[in-house]
Amino acid sequence: MVEQGEMVSRRTVLRGTAVAGALTAGALSVRVPARAATGRRVAVFGGGVAGMTAAHELAERGFEVTVYEPRALGGKARSIAVPGSARGGRPELPGEHGFRFFPGFYHHIPDTMRRIPFSGNANGVWDNLVAATEARFSRSIGPDTIVPMGPGKAWSNPDDFRQTLASVIATSAKMPMTDAAYFAGRLLVFMTSCDARRTGRWEHIAWRDFIGAQQHSVEFRALMSRTLTTLLVAAKDDRASTRTIGSMGEQFLGNPLLTGDDGPLDRLLNGPTSQVWIEPWARRLRELGVRFVTGRLRRLEVRDRRISGARVVDAGGAESAVAADHFVMAVPAEVARQLWTPEILAVRPELAAMNRLVIDWMSGIQFYLRRPTRIARGHVAYVDSPWALTSIAQNQFWSRTPLSGFGDGTVRDCLSVDISNWNTPGILYHKPARECTHEQIAREVWAQIQAHLKGKTDLPEADLHSWFLDTGVAWDAARQRNTNADPLLINTVGSWAARPQPHGALENLFLAGDYVRTTIDLATMEGACESARRAVNALLDTVASNAPRCKLFPLYRAPELEPFRQLDATRYAAGQPNSFDTSV
Repeated sequence: MVEQGEMVSRRTVLRGTAVAGALTAGALSVRVPARAATGRRVAVFGGGVAGMTAAHELAERGFEVTVYEPRALGGKARSIAVPGSARGGRPELPGEHGFRFFPGFYHHIPDTMRRIPFSGNANGVWDNLVAATEARFSRSIGPDTIVPMGPGKAWSNPDDFRQTLASVIATSAKMPMTDAAYFAGRLLVFMTSCDARRTGRWEHIAWRDFIGAQQHSVEFRALMSRTLTTLLVAAKDDRASTRTIGSMGEQFLGNPLLTGDDGPLDRLLNGPTSQVWIEPWARRLRELGVRFVTGRLRRLEVRDRRISGARVVDAGGAESAVAADHFVMAVPAEVARQLWTPEILAVRPELAAMNRLVIDWMSGIQFYLRRPTRIARGHVAYVDSPWALTSIAQNQFWSRTPLSGFGDGTVRDCLSVDISNWNTPGILYHKPARECTHEQIAREVWAQIQAHLKGKTDLPEADLHSWFLDTGVAWDAARQRNTNADPLLINTVGSWAARPQPHGALENLFLAGDYVRTTIDLATMEGACESARRAVNALLDTVASNAPRCKLFPLYRAPELEPFRQLDATRYAAGQPNSFDTSV
């Protein structure tokens, strides 16, 4: 049986024997001419992680690629220069949409990074990843918890897993053992569930309900339900499916020895994202012959079940035609679904389901400081913050480009904060972030952080140099609320059915983006990269190319539990609960 992570295109079976020798090929160091029966010109719409990945993979295989991007390469992953902050020949301070996070279980992004040359690095941009050694869970009332990010204790069987994980959680999170043991048991239920149960049942149950958060302690609800989803996977516990969050728990907590991981559990870049990743990436793509054009896709034209052309609009509003043999849509979900015309939906009616996908806000604000802050040697979750804040102090990781080399030269640190809840009133102005001016947002975030750190860690207001809010958030004075040009697709219960495959009945249209079906099933850089690889593989299959296929990586599953997953397949088919599920 084909698992959901395989997602084989409809032409793979027909043409698989012709390319079987290339399916397991690794990274390419030179351009490999690809045999393509219908041409080699590819138009990629969107220059974020998905679009750049697609361009990279296609260019390495000899395709002629043009990327159309309306704003800036890198999308949400790029650095954003703080306007007017440059002084004395130094560049502008680096801002961002939100801090970068590269868990060790990511494989697609690191594989791409290794193929991006960077001066002095043997492994390209990948060598710019550095480990965060701890995470801090800060509370407005009560002591904080600091959890080391190194490998955990090994386990050998289900009982050992429950006892080991429960002990670790109870000790590190200062949680009652009964709660910790219950959580460990629920994660064991998920990890021993077969694919059919994960898709047929757990996909349709919210994480909060699966772990019974409402029946347990405040600490349990805060850490194992709300904070686990917010900090680790940028999701919301009352809306995200158990299938997705459980899979992430399987990676973070179910693999204590980091078996098969690409690196340490928590990693960051050693400098501003654009400097140490996006700009070198763009240079590499240009070396491979990729063209970049400033333009926004206005519409796709359809003829005979194919995309016959496209129209793009430049920064000045002028419209022009795009001619190509193949078209890759790497724009965000909310943009893509506005482009599905009746003609497109007549051929690919399943794309209409994308209207059920939910978009929300998660944007960042940076506080530039005159002195280094020592809140944590890693990420911090502000457990009781109404706006679900998380942060990272960046300069401690930026060995390559310290912040003192930017702006006026007096900045020594940057506390980069993600705001994950824009709909709940704050503690200072008693308004949700959507309804606060930018100045109010800055003051409110600072106040919520101070409420957590007061009396524990020094973060003097006198150290605050300036702040910068993601430029995608714009204040609408007439409506007295913000708009957001860069919202985030969020995982919700049952949303898997609304996520499209990278390829369908429109023969030369391919979809890449974090809304496309991937194994990670989350709005992440990893999901965007994986989706682009799947789109490129579908294109290669469609044209019967002899080029190597893009490498795809599965998520980790503990081999010790495989017999229990096989047993669960039989139980699920018979309508019986998982053998470890005592809640039914």
